[in-house]
Amino acid sequence: MKTVNIYTDGACRGNPGDGGWGVLIEYQDVKNEYFGGQKNTTNNQMELKAAIEGLKILKEPCNVNLTTDSKYVMDGITSWIDNWKKNNWKNSAKKDVKNKELWIELDSERQKHNVSWKWVKGHSGHPKNEIADALANKGIDSI
Repeated sequence: MKTVNIYTDGACRGNPGDGGWGVLIEYQDVKNEYFGGQKNTTNNQMELKAAIEGLKILKEPCNVNLTTDSKYVMDGITSWIDNWKKNNWKNSAKKDVKNKELWIELDSERQKHNVSWKWVKGHSGHPKNEIADALANKGIDSI
């Protein structure tokens, strides 16, 4: 199975406002960049969208090292999601999970791969996170 490194980021101008997502994918010596944008969205939605789109791009099951600077995505996918699924996508307050449709989509995409989730502090000089951030901003500019 191929091993792929994915770096993701989301951005929003206003929250809610115009948003963008960015993805840097590395496989061996090849690097590919992807981005997209959406009106009337939130930063958290764009962080989720970046992870979803990064995984969707892969054409076959892979070992994936996915790096995000979003604590929301990191905590959601590694700590909260199993209970949400058990509780029919309700949080501990028995309310619908925010961004439920995106979490369901991310859960579906991650099932296709062997994903290791990594968190880095945003805007701290991590070179590949900075590229993903620039791509997310390009996504906003594209709408």
